[in-house]
Amino acid sequence: MASNYLLLEEPMKMVSILESAKPSFFPAMTKIVGTLGPNSRSVEVISGCLSAGMSVARFDFSWGDAAYHQETLENLKLAMKASKKLCGVMLDTVGPELLIVNKSEQPISLHELSHVVLTPDQHKQATSDLLPINFSGLSKAVRKGDEIFIGEYLFTGKETTSVWLEVSEVKDEDVICLIKNSAVLDGPLYTLHVAQIRIELPTLTDKDKEVVVSAWGVRNKIDFLSLSYTRSAEDVRHAREFLSSLGDLKQAQIFAKIENVEGLLHFDEILLEADGIILARGNLGIDLPPEKVFLYQKEVLRKCNTAGKPAVVTRFVDSMTENLRPTRAEATDVANAVLDGTDAILLGGETLRGSYPIETISTVGKICSEA
Repeated sequence: MASNYLLLEEPMKMVSILESAKPSFFPAMTKIVGTLGPNSRSVEVISGCLSAGMSVARFDFSWGDAAYHQETLENLKLAMKASKKLCGVMLDTVGPELLIVNKSEQPISLHELSHVVLTPDQHKQATSDLLPINFSGLSKAVRKGDEIFIGEYLFTGKETTSVWLEVSEVKDEDVICLIKNSAVLDGPLYTLHVAQIRIELPTLTDKDKEVVVSAWGVRNKIDFLSLSYTRSAEDVRHAREFLSSLGDLKQAQIFAKIENVEGLLHFDEILLEADGIILARGNLGIDLPPEKVFLYQKEVLRKCNTAGKPAVVTRFVDSMTENLRPTRAEATDVANAVLDGTDAILLGGETLRGSYPIETISTVGKICSEA
């Protein structure tokens, strides 16, 4: 029986897939946002990142002070001049992010089935038995049985560097937790996340306004503001009013960073107000069951494409923090995101503290080009 199907495209020939990509293949239309930090802030490395395909440099103020990031930005300017490549500047706000305060910066060993106390007293020293945090309202937000996740920038998911806690008792302002897996907290940034609770802190905090945006942002005339933990359209409107009041930043684009269930519930209204969307799969992967993340990702991309607004997705090649090659699943994840309409891939820990920032950007760029 003859087929009535209309062939709209010529089938891809397998031999063409097996051909090596040409050294001068066209650059990826999907942009790459690279986070600059300890392993990616020298002029030499930044120049390599630019040549590899980085088109936006992200400055994450969750760690490091304004002076540190200013020095990195000056190196970016020198690298742009040396490589003759332009690069946008994205300022990522702190927002209502919960952080472990480890002033000594010494590794902290946590042992399975032991207990650790989370305390808002930031004057205390971080130890295996006590972890100071930057939020005084945790004891009012959690209850016995709640699970808390502490992970390296943002969350690697590795059991050796990330720890699951279960709330055993709330005592005054302290939260006593059972440690569910052994781990060592060792690095510049450890964040704390409790699934699906509201943190009663403003999205654009006073610190964001005074230290980050007004001083650093205005001085450097940033191109993009990544608004961390965007939870409603009002958050975006408030940020836009603040930027407009600064004059020099009124043209900066606001990308709403969606990283919890509350942001997803109000996504449609947020999309109307924001210039673009960042789907932060690190935090979102803790707030949601793993099997639900891809569904929200596809729906977010569909809505952004329909609205004609750029969509940025994070957390693709975690393994390249320590390895030269991504896993096959990671490479496929990048390609599928591009095919679904992702406008930019955002690299966080992979370039901030990873051992191979240049190679990571190059590899992701090649995958995007093939897709």
